[in-house]
Amino acid sequence: MNVTRENFPNTTFIGDVVNVTTESLPVIDLLLAGSPCQGFSSNGGQLGFEHKQSRLFWHFIRLLRAINPTYFLLENVSMKKEWRDIISREVGVEPICINSQLVSAQSRKRYYWTNIPGIEQPADRGLTIFDILELPAAANQPMLTRAKKAYCLTATHGNCLGKDGLPIPSEIIHNTKRHQRTCILDPTGDWRMLTPVECERLQTVPDGYTACVSQRQRYRALGNGWTVDVIAHILSKIK
Repeated sequence: MNVTRENFPNTTFIGDVVNVTTESLPVIDLLLAGSPCQGFSSNGGQLGFEHKQSRLFWHFIRLLRAINPTYFLLENVSMKKEWRDIISREVGVEPICINSQLVSAQSRKRYYWTNIPGIEQPADRGLTIFDILELPAAANQPMLTRAKKAYCLTATHGNCLGKDGLPIPSEIIHNTKRHQRTCILDPTGDWRMLTPVECERLQTVPDGYTACVSQRQRYRALGNGWTVDVIAHILSKIK
């Protein structure tokens, strides 16, 4: 919300979706939602719709039916087919799976449910992680996928940071050995985290877009966010 206020100061905030009622809303042309993915993610305990955050999906359904917008768009992670089928049944359309690697330098497979017609796969821009780096990196990167993309950015990417916002060497070593996804090797052989600007570029967000919040919050917001150019591709199909 702070990032939105900084970049789009005329945005109106109406509060927690649980408490939103439709009586006070104007006509809605486009309803977008990315209900929390923790219950569906392989890292979230596989609780599905019973997860305390992922069950917010049902508030999207409540508002979708009450508002009946011209267009809607719902995003979520790759999940069990049984859960995907429930979502498809409730919104009335089948999803399209788009990997952000087509328009960015990270591998980020997501499902999009929308009634916007004519959605196809975006063109492959051929970007690699080396195209988005602020600082040089070694040629062989453990965090790279086979397509020379970064692994999927997550909200916990900044876990290597201390309270002062500076990387903790022991945490960098821990993350490097355990996951080999949150750190990158520079030409001198030292490990470092991706910078916030590099993470912005992975999400095709303008440089400095999240600079109004703390470094830890920048990582969290970007990891939780959408790949902007995928959304722009989908919305470009609106007549």
